[in-house]
This record gives sequence, C-alpha cells and structure tokens, in this order.
Amino acid sequence: MKSKVLFYMAAVLVVLCLAAPTMADTVAQGKCVSYDQDKKIIVIEDYDTNFTKENKYGTPTGKQSTYNVADALIGATPTAGDILRIAFEQKGDKRQAIRIMNVSKQDLMKK
Repeated sequence: MKSKVLFYMAAVLVVLCLAAPTMADTVAQGKCVSYDQDKKIIVIEDYDTNFTKENKYGTPTGKQSTYNVADALIGATPTAGDILRIAFEQKGDKRQAIRIMNVSKQDLMKK
C-alpha cells in the first residue's frame, strides 16, 4: 500500500515538473513611466540583467513597453519612478500582465 502511494506521488511530481516550463510566464523589470488606473495600462522603461552596485535592478535600456493590467494581480500601487517586476503573457502584439510586483516599495518595507 505504501509503495503504491509513493509511486503515484512520484508520478504526479514528474508530471508537474515537466509541465512547469510551459506554465512559466515571461518576466520584465523596469522603471514605471506611467500608470493609468482608468485605462488599466502601465508603461515601463525596460531594464536589462546587468546588475551593478550603481544599478542594482539592472541597467536601463531606453526601450519602453506597455502592459494591459486589467486582470493583473497588483501589489503596492505603482507610481512613476517605482521599479516594477511584471509577469506577463504575450498575446499577438499585446502584453497582458498577470502579476505586478513593486520591487522598490518592497525594498522600503524590508528596512
């Protein structure tokens, strides 16, 4: 009986591990340029992954990206200048945000 339960648990674990990459979302990070709560749109200036002491969130790329946040889970309300991490799905040429984490405000809460 015990080995049967362990076998099924291992099988479920294997299936979940194989499915995890397909469930993963794309993530972007950058500085909030604007947040229109009425239109449910956020614009960020993208950051790359070149982390330094001067740029602990990454280096600004100069490129701006727009996200629809109508159905997104949003932590602390973003304001211009905040550093945001956005998990999103690409749907055609549109980006649909799934989760928005306000990294700069979380860092303030840690202190």
